[in-house]
Amino acid sequence: MKKFKPALVVIAVMTILSCSTVPLTGRKQLSLVGDAEVNQSAAASYKQLLSDPKTKVVATGTDAQRVKVIGNRLATAIQKYLNDNGYGNQYNFAWEFNLIQSSEVNAWCMPGGKVAVYSGLLPVANTDAYLAVVMGHEIGHAIARHSAERISQEMLVQGGGQLVGAATSQQSQATQTAISTLYGVGSQLKLLAYSRNQESEADRLGLTFMAMAGYDPHNAIAFWQRMAAQNKGGAPPEFLSTHPADATRIANIQNLIPEAMKYYKP
Repeated sequence: MKKFKPALVVIAVMTILSCSTVPLTGRKQLSLVGDAEVNQSAAASYKQLLSDPKTKVVATGTDAQRVKVIGNRLATAIQKYLNDNGYGNQYNFAWEFNLIQSSEVNAWCMPGGKVAVYSGLLPVANTDAYLAVVMGHEIGHAIARHSAERISQEMLVQGGGQLVGAATSQQSQATQTAISTLYGVGSQLKLLAYSRNQESEADRLGLTFMAMAGYDPHNAIAFWQRMAAQNKGGAPPEFLSTHPADATRIANIQNLIPEAMKYYKP
């Protein structure tokens, strides 16, 4: 058993040293991968998606213009906040905002500021403020480096799994299988919990970002209520979901609005 202690020490030291801080929230996060690598990969994936013949990018029209205008307002406000608070040199985002024709009610932001809004979202986000809620939230994931954090968590889980396997190599096959199964389930549920925490953090950042860009954060309550009404098929139990339950999210947002309002300039 002693021969495994150095490996455990290495993982512990890596975890302690490989940390970064999320702007505004101040949360320390695991960071085992570099921004440049993640952003470069995201930019390549984004370019490939937009050039795919199956992807219908909406380049003109009122809706496409809304996405770009709101996106640029958010990006300008966010960059000013980052610069004013000493984070400017840590973010080298090449912002892009595109509307994609799709019935899917969704939007996302890749690392490095590559944003896509699906047209299926627009009937729900039918005001500029509602659209700012969604885009601010998705951009919050990118600013908080959630993708890199999840990659780092997976790397740590895989490393831990290898140590568990080595530590139980002298046990019976049945024992090894049982421990490996428990480790796998426990780890995945833990990663889901991290995902829910990331969603809540993105909500907090998104509310503040939309306020900085001149959109009233109170609109987030009505928007997420509209989103909840769209969920006709039901949802998995919260502890098995990467997103908070609708009621939990709305309650959390209500508590976060006073903080965001400090940055609101109509």
